[in-house]
Amino acid sequence: MSEQTKGSKLLKSVLKSKWYPGIFQWPTLIVFAIIMYELLIGIPVAHDNFGTAMTWVFWWPIIPIVFLVLGRFWCAICPFATLNDLIQKFVGNNRPVPKFLKKYGIWLIDIFFILITWADHVFGIVESPRGSGVLLFLIVTGVVISGAFFERRTWCRYLCFLGGLAGNYSRAGALELRGTPEKCAKCTVSACFRGSDKAPGCPMFEFPKTMDNNARCNLCGNCVKNCPNDSITITPRIPSKELWFIRKPKVEESFLAIVIMGIVFVQNITMLEIWGEAQKWLESVLGTNNYAVLFTVTFMIAMGIPVLMLYLTSWLASLSNKEPAKINFARFGYALIPLDLAGHIAHNLFHLLAEGKSVLYTALELFGIKVQNQSAALVGMDTITILQYTLLALGTLASIYAAYRIAKANYKAGQVTGSFIPYAVLVLILVAINIYLFMLPMAMRM
Repeated sequence: MSEQTKGSKLLKSVLKSKWYPGIFQWPTLIVFAIIMYELLIGIPVAHDNFGTAMTWVFWWPIIPIVFLVLGRFWCAICPFATLNDLIQKFVGNNRPVPKFLKKYGIWLIDIFFILITWADHVFGIVESPRGSGVLLFLIVTGVVISGAFFERRTWCRYLCFLGGLAGNYSRAGALELRGTPEKCAKCTVSACFRGSDKAPGCPMFEFPKTMDNNARCNLCGNCVKNCPNDSITITPRIPSKELWFIRKPKVEESFLAIVIMGIVFVQNITMLEIWGEAQKWLESVLGTNNYAVLFTVTFMIAMGIPVLMLYLTSWLASLSNKEPAKINFARFGYALIPLDLAGHIAHNLFHLLAEGKSVLYTALELFGIKVQNQSAALVGMDTITILQYTLLALGTLASIYAAYRIAKANYKAGQVTGSFIPYAVLVLILVAINIYLFMLPMAMRM
């Protein structure tokens, strides 16, 4: 038996266990409760607040790495999802998902993601424990309302901004859950979707029998427990491989991919020393020193330019493959996900590695142990820089290769090069911008 097969069997046995995912859910929920208390009631200074450190120095940098390695595993143990399940158990009405959400849910996720990023910078959410607490409290409110009225995890599937991010990133993940076609074809029970006495049905409204992507599978293990034919397989795969063969590309998912690139640019720009100079220039151009106005203009430009670049690239590719630019936009936008993921991890790696010890220091303060005048860095800046550039290099190669495979899978031999080259150039331009921003000194969160 190969090591890969042994690993797959071990992982499957974990998902099949009656202890999974509860053994992870309850500790996570307890830590989340402590974080909420600290953010809303604890020390009001971000530098000394355990909730701020755990949320923005540890959890936010770690989460894209989890999506890459384990897909949407976080969504199986997320405290919001656990809360949703508890609400449904006691007061849930289990109404069907509104058609509006089914049709426009991903657009709402796009909008929420953009608004939360905008609000963070305008109202200083990350730098304010109370602001972070209010944001999480608003999300909790949405989860409670959704869980009380609608079936399964409607919030996670159609409204959660992190779920949208997870859906995109998990497509590039190294883990895959699928049904075995030969076994599923003979099945008449559909317990994987409907549920059984062993476990509820799929909380994310997925049917493993027809599933061809990992965008909405949260590895909760319900289908593994319920399947009477042992049809479900969990196997490792080449990261980003799923992106090569997207059967039904969607404009809104590609839009999110390119918008994330713009958001990463904004996150980098506003943490640089040159941001102060840029604000002064904008003040003179716009005739106002109102930060909300200045940032909103910067934010719109930072998101709008990548979207426009992707559309123009799609138009150039259409000259070769004869597809409408909109089709190319939807199809090739997925190729940017590896670079998105690399840029996101690289940006947040700075916070995790340069400020990581602040999690320990603020945790000790909960027990009255105060650590003063100690560096919060886990490693030196040279190491962080090397890791950032390595991540960007890997993300660039993965995105370029994904664009090539997408072109090869959808067009004739004479159209592949003309379809692929414009996107390869776009990826190189985007990574060059990222590299330039990473070369400039950043500000700390803690």
